[in-house]
Formats: sequence, C-alpha cells, structure tokens
Amino acid sequence: MSEDVQLSQVCMDFGNFRAVNKVDVTIKAGEFFSFLGPSGCGKTTILRLISGFMDPTEGAVKIGGVDMRGIRPNNRPTALIFQNLALFPLMPVWENISFGLEVRGASKEQRRAKAEELLQLVDLHDSADKRISQLSGGQKQRVAIARALAVEPKVMLLDEPLSALDLKLRQHMRAELRAIQKRTGVTFIYITHDQGEALAMSDRVGVMSQGVLQQVAVPNEIYNNPVNGFVASFVGENNVFEGTVTDEKAGKAKFETAFGTFGARLGPNINKKSSARLYVRPEFCELKATAGKDNSIPVKVSEIAFEGNFINVFCEDAKGLTRMVQMQNDPSSPPPKPGTKSHLVFDSARAVVLAETGVDRKA
Repeated sequence: MSEDVQLSQVCMDFGNFRAVNKVDVTIKAGEFFSFLGPSGCGKTTILRLISGFMDPTEGAVKIGGVDMRGIRPNNRPTALIFQNLALFPLMPVWENISFGLEVRGASKEQRRAKAEELLQLVDLHDSADKRISQLSGGQKQRVAIARALAVEPKVMLLDEPLSALDLKLRQHMRAELRAIQKRTGVTFIYITHDQGEALAMSDRVGVMSQGVLQQVAVPNEIYNNPVNGFVASFVGENNVFEGTVTDEKAGKAKFETAFGTFGARLGPNINKKSSARLYVRPEFCELKATAGKDNSIPVKVSEIAFEGNFINVFCEDAKGLTRMVQMQNDPSSPPPKPGTKSHLVFDSARAVVLAETGVDRKA
C-alpha cells in the first residue's frame, strides 16, 4: 500500500530566512520521486516537513489527502532513512530490522518472522544473526531499508542514503533501491545532490535552487528540455554562450554573441528583451577541421580527459574560455591532440536559449 503526498504552496521560514518558498507539487502513490539540488537548496527541509519533524510556516503537507499539520512523526504513515543509517551496532541484524515492531508490542516470534521475510526481500536471507559490524556498506544500506519497511509505511523518505558509498557500490545500490521500490509499491521520496542518482532511479525529478522548485518532470525531460539556465547547468555539462536574442520565430531564435550569430531553439518565456544565454551540451558538439555553415567557433585543443567509455576534449576559444566536446571512445577515431587548431560545431536544433532563473527566497 502507498499514498500520494501533496505539498500545497509550502513555505518554511527560519527567522528572516526562507528555506522553502511556495513549493507546490503532488507526488503520486507508488512513485519514485527525487528532489535534486545543491546543498542548502531546501530539499532536506522538505523531507523534514513531510516526515513531521517540523510544520510549514505557510501552506499544507497532505498524505493520502489528510493534512499532516500537528501530527507527530511517529503517527504519520512514513518511514525515514537517514544519511548515517542509524543502525544499532549491539543488536543482530534481525533485531535491528524489527525494532519498530518491538516498540509497537509485537511478540519475538512475530518480529523474527517479519525480519526473515524482509531479509528475503532485500536479498540478505543468511544475515539475520550477523552483527552490523560484519556487514559491508551495501548490506548495511539494505538493512536500513528493511527496518524502514518493517513498520509498513505508505511513504518512504530517503535522505541521501548512498552518499557515503564508493562509486561502484553506489551504482549497484541505485538498481537495488529501484527494484525494492518496484516490488513493494511504496511511495519513495528521495533527496540527493547527485544528478546521476536522480536521473537513473526516479519516475520524476524535482530540481530545486535556493528554496524554489524550478522544474518537475521525468528524467529525460529534465535533461533534454530544461526550463531555465539553472536546471541546464546543474543537470549535466554545458557549453554556455553569453549574448542577445535578435530574432525569434516559431520556437527558434537567432542569438548574437561575441563569436557570431547562432541559431538555437527558444526556451520558455524568452523574447528579444530577455536576459538569456545559449546552452549546448558537450555530446552534441563536434570538432571539425573547417568551419560549419553556422554555429561554429574556432578553438584550440588544450586537454584530453579519458573517462573510459567516452573522452572529454577541452578546448580554448578566441577569448580564452574553456569549451568541452564529448566523444565516444572509439580507437578507430581518436581525439585530436593538444595544440590542434579546430572548429567547435553544433546543430541549432541541439542548442537552446534559456533565461537565468530568479531564485529569491522571499516572494
């Protein structure tokens, strides 16, 4: 069983500081939803508002249509997994998992049976009597998830639970978390500053900046069609050009820069009077020996960064600014060597002109 979570014009003030500003979103029952943003953007405050550790200054938090104002954390249909997991080192694994049931008065037999059932779910069937110190980092993560599921929450809240893991294990646990969420059908609300985690696991992502929810969409939409400069810059890499919109028609723009006039798609709420920038992702750029018909600037290769399945080629333009081109790792087509003069070329359909976002916390 799961419930939807509705945030209606939610604000949270700490004195004169507004940590969350008019957040309005409905997270569907059974959805894996991630709040993505840099440190201090308000995403953990939102988690605390949902879990009941604080009530909003303005607006309402509803779970399953019920206003949660004044309802204590232990009386809400939620379970929270902290960043540090907060497992009990002196208890065996099964007692860690069933601790919440013990608080609720369940018998030892009932608790043991439930713990065994959840250990099967998280693929730790032979770990019931182990100590926490005997587990790997990934196994501890699974125990924390099983403990949260033991009390049968309708909403699972996860506060950057993978941040302490190494890259390989973090990638493995992404898949594990997603699989567990699908098997249980519980609503997952995930907090992270890691765009890879958010894009890989989520049904939808909400990108936040300085307390403001900038965009809510499916991962593909967030990456390919950001609504403003902050989202474009935070989610993935970009080559950014300063300039001015000189012409606009049918969703397309002419954008005048110090390097010439480029063609691009027109982002939301942009016109000739807008303060805007042009964004194009490195994987949509190419290096060619000669200039293209449009959207082309002369560059000199400065550095090559080998990343395994792809190669980042860093270049310097005529004004000394660094540009990046991302190439597939193909031995039959090696990247140009540092010092090579070339032209960075990109298609107008792959470039977008976006407004910089207003992120005032008070509004």
